[in-house]
Amino acid sequence: MVKLSGQSPNLMPSVSLKNISKNYGEVKAVDDVSFDVEKGELFGLIGPDGAGKTSIFRILTTLLLADAGSATVEGCDVIKDYRQIRNQVGYMPGRFSLYQDLTVEENLNFFATIFGTTIQENYELIKDIYEQIKPFSNRRAGKLSGGMKQKLALCCALIHKPTVLFLDEPTTGVDVVSRKEFWEMLNQLKKQKISIVVSTPYMDEAKLCDRIALMQGGKIMSVDKPENIVQNFPKTLFAAKAENIYQLLQELRSDAAVESCYAFGEYLHLTMTDDTDNLQKVTDLAANYQHKALEVKKITATIEDSFIRLMREQNLKEGQNGK
Repeated sequence: MVKLSGQSPNLMPSVSLKNISKNYGEVKAVDDVSFDVEKGELFGLIGPDGAGKTSIFRILTTLLLADAGSATVEGCDVIKDYRQIRNQVGYMPGRFSLYQDLTVEENLNFFATIFGTTIQENYELIKDIYEQIKPFSNRRAGKLSGGMKQKLALCCALIHKPTVLFLDEPTTGVDVVSRKEFWEMLNQLKKQKISIVVSTPYMDEAKLCDRIALMQGGKIMSVDKPENIVQNFPKTLFAAKAENIYQLLQELRSDAAVESCYAFGEYLHLTMTDDTDNLQKVTDLAANYQHKALEVKKITATIEDSFIRLMREQNLKEGQNGK
């Protein structure tokens, strides 16, 4: 069952989806998805490519019609009120979509003109970001670095002072420093009461959101605050490594006492069938396989551990239902 938590019952949500589904032929891209985003909230859609994130963004920005369900943005229906929605949201698609032959300044002026405004009119909103790209005002957008393209696209999405901002995988393909800077910019925008919905495949970015929805295969597996999702990890988690870690992985996976075991960086992460929290018991079990440089320790689960567990439970459930 999908867990919905942390929502305020007294305020109309900034974004609301009710049982949204979207198919592409026989592929179910979005499968009965429901969640709300509160006003002024930084909400994350977290999941790998193919999880359904982009289809949800296109439905919410009125670029794609859902096959079933309903959705609203700032109280406006995505079908009946699409004109109002387009005037009050900012959208930054996953692929850089500005005019690459236009300069930075020309792109900004173009998008400002479309919305009947000017750079100067909403300068306070974009100034912190704009100041970083201002030295490149006369450079063509196609000649910018990945990080600068990202900042220009965000400026263009904000130029008309939207109340809701949709950012589809904005940090994919940019360097670590640019990713950090981008999330700092989002926190500044949140202080201006803009509702922000951002998608990302990076699990480490999940903890930077107020709430997140974990997605896989078009379905929402959990909606909650990042810290709550981690705290709700139901079993004691252990980490193990050895000189021949691949062989250890195969052996632990085949052991009836081990519920799950998967590679996680330089370690294996595992849970036990009987949910023991006894470190010595797990160490003794791993030691039975006589590996050199064996190390076993008890650890705290991460968002990624929670995602892997929820995905495993979803796959088991679908397998039992014959899907």
